[in-house]
Amino acid sequence: MTHDTIVALAVLGVVGQAIAGVIILIGLLGLVGFDAPLRALRAALWGYELWAAFVVAAIGTGGSLFFSEIAGFVPCDLCWFQRVCMYPLSLLLLFAAWHGDYRFARYLLPIPLVGACISTYHLLIENQVIGEPSSCRIGGTGCAVKWIDEFGYVTIPTLAITGFLLLIGFLALANAESGHEPATLPAGA
Repeated sequence: MTHDTIVALAVLGVVGQAIAGVIILIGLLGLVGFDAPLRALRAALWGYELWAAFVVAAIGTGGSLFFSEIAGFVPCDLCWFQRVCMYPLSLLLLFAAWHGDYRFARYLLPIPLVGACISTYHLLIENQVIGEPSSCRIGGTGCAVKWIDEFGYVTIPTLAITGFLLLIGFLALANAESGHEPATLPAGA
């Protein structure tokens, strides 16, 4: 059952990578002035960007808890830092989505940006592009350990960066939606 769950999470990761790739491509097209795909994406997701981000954060949180608590994989220091970036987003995005607070997305956006940077660093260590710092080996489990390796490339940091890239895309879309709401001042201002 554990292996089946790992494969299911890896499949979700590959699907997430495809979705993230499409979002990135559409965003790049929008930056160079070709806005039609971006308008179509915003129309398709309109009103559900925060819910989509919540689902990604909830799966990321649940997946990481599965790896450590059920599969018995010991998280390295970099995994913990990635968790610090993912776990609060689960609750914060649930609250923001429930209340339809799109303006809150701009304040959440830095969290997955930091998480993506940590995941990138972790991937570089895991794939031996850069050396593993000695601090990674202090806790017993090094940051270069590949607990899973599905489809020849899907590892835990790969899943993490996929989640963070999806969160960046959905939060950027939600932040764009917040521009359509009128700004309000606090009472008494």
